[in-house]
Amino acid sequence: MTIEAQKLGVCYYPEHWPETVWADDARKMVDLGLKQVRIGEFAWSRIEPDPGRLEWDWLDRSIETLGQAGLEVMLGTPTATPPKWLIDQHPDILAHDAQGRPRQFGSRRHYCFSSQVYRTEAARIVELVAERYGGHDAVTSWQTDNEYGCHDTVRSYSPAAKRAFRVWLNERYGSIADLNTAWGTVFWSQEYRDFDEVDLPNLTVTEPHPSHVLDFYRFSSDQVVAFNRMQTQIIRKHAPGCDIVHNYMGFYFNFDHFEVAKDLDGVGWDSYPLGFLDVENFSDDDKQKYMRRGHPDFAGFFHDLYRGCGRGRWQILEQQPGPVNWAPHNPAPETGMVRLWALEGFAHGAEVVNFFRWRQAPFAQEQMHAGLERPNHSPALGFDEARRASEDLANLVPETDPQQATIAIVFSYEACWLYEAQPQGAGWSYTGLAFDWYSALRAFGVNVDFISPAMSHDGYALVIVPSLPIVESAFLEQIKDGTRTYLFGPRSGSKTLSLQIPDGLAPGLLKDLLPLTVSHVESFPPFHREQGRFSGTSVEGRLWFEHVISELEPIAETPNGEGLLYETAQIVYAATVPGPAFLEQIMRHVLTKAELAANKLPDDVRIRQNGDLVYAFNYGDKAILLPEETTPNSEAFVIGGRRVPPAGVSVWRTY
Repeated sequence: MTIEAQKLGVCYYPEHWPETVWADDARKMVDLGLKQVRIGEFAWSRIEPDPGRLEWDWLDRSIETLGQAGLEVMLGTPTATPPKWLIDQHPDILAHDAQGRPRQFGSRRHYCFSSQVYRTEAARIVELVAERYGGHDAVTSWQTDNEYGCHDTVRSYSPAAKRAFRVWLNERYGSIADLNTAWGTVFWSQEYRDFDEVDLPNLTVTEPHPSHVLDFYRFSSDQVVAFNRMQTQIIRKHAPGCDIVHNYMGFYFNFDHFEVAKDLDGVGWDSYPLGFLDVENFSDDDKQKYMRRGHPDFAGFFHDLYRGCGRGRWQILEQQPGPVNWAPHNPAPETGMVRLWALEGFAHGAEVVNFFRWRQAPFAQEQMHAGLERPNHSPALGFDEARRASEDLANLVPETDPQQATIAIVFSYEACWLYEAQPQGAGWSYTGLAFDWYSALRAFGVNVDFISPAMSHDGYALVIVPSLPIVESAFLEQIKDGTRTYLFGPRSGSKTLSLQIPDGLAPGLLKDLLPLTVSHVESFPPFHREQGRFSGTSVEGRLWFEHVISELEPIAETPNGEGLLYETAQIVYAATVPGPAFLEQIMRHVLTKAELAANKLPDDVRIRQNGDLVYAFNYGDKAILLPEETTPNSEAFVIGGRRVPPAGVSVWRTY
């Protein structure tokens, strides 16, 4: 898709509204400047109200109505919500929770990825929908299912999952002897004689075997990949040339988004800055400060991560337009933020930003979730901001293509699972570490890409690795070319593929390039700070500390001379989780080491360049003046100017 194809859209549920309002809704969407409408992802019971009885007329007419108004339709497959009659016919479709209890019908995502019956039924309904609408002129793109894993539904502990896991283990290890060796099942007399003896790692007396848990998490992710692949293969058969996407979520890591995206043309994600601020592990101070604006790096983190998963192509498939219903507390966005969030998506390269939803539902679980319209069809809080964003977008067409960033962050879903299986410290959070390091980088106004451990490092001057417990030889070979700077965080190289301590201790294979050995580690309670000095200033490490043996002299150390930070010509290694001030200094150090600009932005301001357009966003509660050295003359501004008000956006063109 070309840069010029940037567009706004909306999520719509024609089955929720009388047919008499469809045409007027479509007209108002077009008048508002919307180009795309996303429908159908929860409509199975209306498409097939009884087994084998298909009701297409309503969906035919809704797609025709939307298309005739000039809207492009993204059609979702309805597999996230199998109907009640199907569950009654085949109750083994249901997933089981970690306590072994079936997760019952009555909400959504009530299926197990390992159920062969459900895979057959899902393939059947996807085939029927794709066969009917694959050649429809108005249906220009497709979405598979909806929010894989939402409500903790990737990891099922059902009988079907147990059977499938045993097959997966057999394919992975080949013999039960090799599994026993890889896991180290001699510990606590856990040895198996056959794959059919291996149960799922739940309901154990104390913690289950961590290697067993890690493999179960890998298996569960692979089940999602296979389920999604099944759908994309069917859609491509009937809708050649149409883009296929899926809508990921924020702060959800139970399947490998890079792997799922290999079968997609791009990825989408559902952006709810206020909802996730409330439910995630942000500080109380941040929750109070950003209550109506969202954390300055929440959206950017996932924009950049999912752009990386999508190999440069991505969309926002649900953008928060007002209060949500699903967080413990649901404040309304500050005036200007709905527009800011939309434009921020385009700044990071989004092809489409879809607001969720067109009209607030007056019934069921989401009746308190705002839309662009209220239930009585009057404009809601986000309506005029969507209009403003549409008007802005007409002036925000880059004249040059987006460029690869000079900085990459290596993000590993496998690392998420490994540290969940064996955290070795209640405060340890891989995703929190990755987020904090991203946030510290973005405070310097730099563009950041995300890559998986398997992706190329070519073209990057600086590669940030917050933590990578399993370092494989192919990854190491990329470092050996010596053309870029690396920053590694703690616990890197600390485990083998089967979650054992490597021969020679951590950092494992990294020792070829980083001459140090981690002799032992400590994890700390949140109140403890490991004091030290770096570049003549006091610094602090938190949560984790590695005692290192090395001939390298540390560049940051504790009062008794133990290293907090080590450096070679190419690599900087942190042996602790740096506190905020220490982390800022480290980022400035590695940016300078990589010969990149290290100009700190004003607090609460974020900058992102897309092609020849540079965007500035103010997440603070006071107006800020952009630094003269980083902003142009007034005539270069496309939107706003050097003074950016709260919840404001300024955009200028580089020449």
